[in-house]
Amino acid sequence: MYLRSGCQIAVSPDTKHFAVDWLGVEVTRATLGIIGMGSIGYRVAQRARAFNMKILYHNRNRRRKEEEEAVDAHYCEKMEDLLQQSDFVMLVVNLTPETHKLIGKKELGLMKPTATLINISRGAVIDQDALVEALQKKVIRAAALDVTYPEPLPRDHPLLKLNNIIISPHIGTATIQAIHMMAEEAIANMLAVLNGQPIPSEVFPK
Repeated sequence: MYLRSGCQIAVSPDTKHFAVDWLGVEVTRATLGIIGMGSIGYRVAQRARAFNMKILYHNRNRRRKEEEEAVDAHYCEKMEDLLQQSDFVMLVVNLTPETHKLIGKKELGLMKPTATLINISRGAVIDQDALVEALQKKVIRAAALDVTYPEPLPRDHPLLKLNNIIISPHIGTATIQAIHMMAEEAIANMLAVLNGQPIPSEVFPK
């Protein structure tokens, strides 16, 4: 939020000086709650440790003790506990019938009024109508979304009119290197199938 408005201030033809009382929120030593501690969620935790963040996580299955200790992560059996304690809540879950609108009015109401909700999973994991209301009424401080439902949002969608949200166009993997690695992985899997070998990235039905 501060980045977006800060950029606007920096380039605006009307800017004559920068305000000295224009303050953001510190990430270092803040509490990060990760909902969905799969491979991506775990990598988020690894990076968050560089900021000395306190890491909470909620997942269907608890990670092994040594994995928790490696990133100093604390397991929350109840998602509600994570929501109540976190300064930043990051959604890193697959979209399934169980996670559809996982975050709604009730869950947003449990979060701190100073908290930020971050979604890098799928748009439909959040009840967007409830999020609009929560941001308008300052139930939570802000949101940052790399995903929405649908993509892109209709140009008259109320989320686009709020000043306490950042929306990016689903670009979490949009780097040249990441696209190359994804293509190489896909090719390796196809060649393994054709050669009757174990599939490196096989996905098993749950």
